[in-house]
Amino acid sequence: MDGTLLRGAATIELARHFGKLTVGQDIESRWLAGSISDQAFWEILLDICAEATEADLDAAFEGACWMTGVVDVFTDIRARGEIAIVITQSPAFFARRLQRWGAHETYGSDVEVGRPLPDGATLLPEAKVKITQDALTRHHLTAQACVAYGDSSSDLDLFTWLPHAVGVNPSPAIAQLASASYVGTDLREAYSIGRRLLSPTCVDTTWRGSLSRPSPHPAESFMVACGEPEEGRVADE
Repeated sequence: MDGTLLRGAATIELARHFGKLTVGQDIESRWLAGSISDQAFWEILLDICAEATEADLDAAFEGACWMTGVVDVFTDIRARGEIAIVITQSPAFFARRLQRWGAHETYGSDVEVGRPLPDGATLLPEAKVKITQDALTRHHLTAQACVAYGDSSSDLDLFTWLPHAVGVNPSPAIAQLASASYVGTDLREAYSIGRRLLSPTCVDTTWRGSLSRPSPHPAESFMVACGEPEEGRVADE
């Protein structure tokens, strides 16, 4: 989600909202540098959010710096009878709120405000592949009918496995593996690129909305897959 649907990171957005931006920036930079354990990272994030109510978390989510057009993309996918799935290493409690914007399923690290942190809470890169494989099986799809969207090292396994993948503001490693890339802040543009990767005999590859149409919300980082099951068309994000 971070870097694909969100322009930044969920940790930074939460820390900013709760007045602890410096703390959030510190743990985010240490995590990227590999100088903080996952357990310590999540414990500090949960401390940042310790007093938060559901309304507070909603406000942090709504006020985050999302990519433009997230709701438009989810709406287009639903209008086709397809499925949108978001898989992220960000906290599940933050990613889950994307279901209100139209995502069918969301998967994130097993981190919840007000609940003890379990061991192995972080959603690992290989889990993105397993979750996608399970989704394709449930919807009677093949990997050829799926498009992934991502930006960073946690998406490498998924981009290596799937034949169709769009790098969204990608790292050099992701750009090398991607079928196509998009650099910018409008998710609808990246989504249009992804649809064109699919065979017209598999799914409708055209964007049905207006790329210039304003989105009711800004957007964030994500993984998407598009396809058509035996009984109808499905897209997974």
